[in-house]
Amino acid sequence: MIALQTIIEQAWEDRTLLNPASASQDLQEAISATLAALDTGESRIAEKIDGDWHIHQWLKKAILLSFRIRPNLALSEGIGGSYDKVPLKYGTWQEEEFKAANFRAVPGAIVRHSAYVGPDVILMPSFVNVGAYIGAGTMVDSWATIGSCAQIGEKCHISANVLIGGVLEPLQADPVIIEDNCFIGAGSSVAEGLIIEQGAILGMGVSISASTPIVDRTSGEVSYGRIPTYSVVVSGSLPPRVPTSHDLQPHLNCAVIVKTVDEKTRNKTAINELLRAV
Repeated sequence: MIALQTIIEQAWEDRTLLNPASASQDLQEAISATLAALDTGESRIAEKIDGDWHIHQWLKKAILLSFRIRPNLALSEGIGGSYDKVPLKYGTWQEEEFKAANFRAVPGAIVRHSAYVGPDVILMPSFVNVGAYIGAGTMVDSWATIGSCAQIGEKCHISANVLIGGVLEPLQADPVIIEDNCFIGAGSSVAEGLIIEQGAILGMGVSISASTPIVDRTSGEVSYGRIPTYSVVVSGSLPPRVPTSHDLQPHLNCAVIVKTVDEKTRNKTAINELLRAV
């Protein structure tokens, strides 16, 4: 991987000069090997080391460079086919490959190559973009979108119509990270590299990013960029702090930590093991 990283980093410095004709064989092979490692889960954009999340920016650069050096191709994969630079993860798979991967994908589930999907994952009609990581036992419910390079932990539930933001456009340094055993309520939106720690629950329709104030209702503390472990979070609003010269006093969106997960909440948001039966 160090050799691949060296090739990718060098190419990144000259990225404006790259095109499908000018890319060297070494670079093409390095990018293909890197994306394959992401696809199988051998590599991932972000990993937790000694309790802290570390972002491997060079892996994200490899994805971006692949768009630079690869031509569009007419593909028969997906709903109605496609004309794209990225094939689908399992567009050519047969039953043997699906059994080896050991996840379920219902009709309408679209996963682009370089996204990892762990065993016992359930993909309802949804979209999983390049470089994403979905841990074992997670449910991605109907019409959810998992953005580029987003990191989803094990045994999470990503509810219907949830949007997990990506990092490729607009270009952002850190992906959204959702740790294990989290529940993201229907219609929620999570973006800008927000970290949702283990066991946290977002209520329905929560819209939150790294710049959204997170208010602890009990302590009054305001934080940004991270939902604490086992927090239950709902949408709220904050009154304006800056006085104005007119009568309009619009409130600003915030997220509110209303409590920590209790037995009642856990029962309401628990995953259904019957759906994961082999």
